[in-house]
Amino acid sequence: MKVFVVGSLNMDLVVRAPYMPENGVTISGEGFMTNPGGKGANQAAAVGKLGGDVRMVGCVGEAFGDELKKTLSDYRVNVDNVEKLSGVSSGIAVIVVVDGDNRIILDAGANGRITEALIDKAFENASAGDYVITQLEVATEIVEYALKKGKEKGMVTVLNPAPAKALPESIFAYCDYFVPNQSEAEFYTGIYPKDEGSAKKCALYLAKNGVKSVLITLGKEGSACIENGKYIKVNAEKVTAVDTTAAGDTYVGAFVTALCEGKTTEDAMKFASMASAITVTRAGAQRSIPWRDELK
Repeated sequence: MKVFVVGSLNMDLVVRAPYMPENGVTISGEGFMTNPGGKGANQAAAVGKLGGDVRMVGCVGEAFGDELKKTLSDYRVNVDNVEKLSGVSSGIAVIVVVDGDNRIILDAGANGRITEALIDKAFENASAGDYVITQLEVATEIVEYALKKGKEKGMVTVLNPAPAKALPESIFAYCDYFVPNQSEAEFYTGIYPKDEGSAKKCALYLAKNGVKSVLITLGKEGSACIENGKYIKVNAEKVTAVDTTAAGDTYVGAFVTALCEGKTTEDAMKFASMASAITVTRAGAQRSIPWRDELK
């Protein structure tokens, strides 16, 4: 099975800080680095590094564009449908890391230029049963088009609603898997999922809008899924977090990779938990995602 990731490619500009400064205050940081990222590219990199057959669909600009494409290629991602545009920067993420957690500011850049025609071209090689993954760092209209086009071709559709923003109700009916974290789940349902009861309420709320399976990542508490009325809970691996950047993206990419290999939902969740646990023990985005043999 092939995986098509429609989404963002960013260059992350990362610096560590002892705390978040107040308005108008300058503090000293350390460990500055540039690191290829973007939720779409991160998820594609996770699939590629974990052994899946993955194709990235998106746009880059003049600044950092060649580097972003080359890095994905090095991670075994097909970039034939990543267009390089002139007159615009690639997407940029400014990331401040404090005590292993992060704060992120985004400039969409070329990510705002993805077209329906590019998706049509990419999906010419898609078959029924292939997967399409998308997120919300690109235009909502493009996200809905990719999901709808995927359903028309018989693909399995996965929406990671991050960063959370208002969505038309019509989009949910095109989602086979809706994969939010806790704060995103609360954004769409008004319910913060902290235990089995609240996770079920979130899933039932979303199911009324047409979502088939709801998979909620719960941070240190693991992940929970409601599928065909069945509740599945998988605990997180116990690790010391260094940098949580790309943890959720690793989870999504790993989960889909495992499903492509025929694993059950529960086993795919366990696989994804292991992969994302390794990611948080390392600094950076795509570079922190493990290769398949590291999960042994």
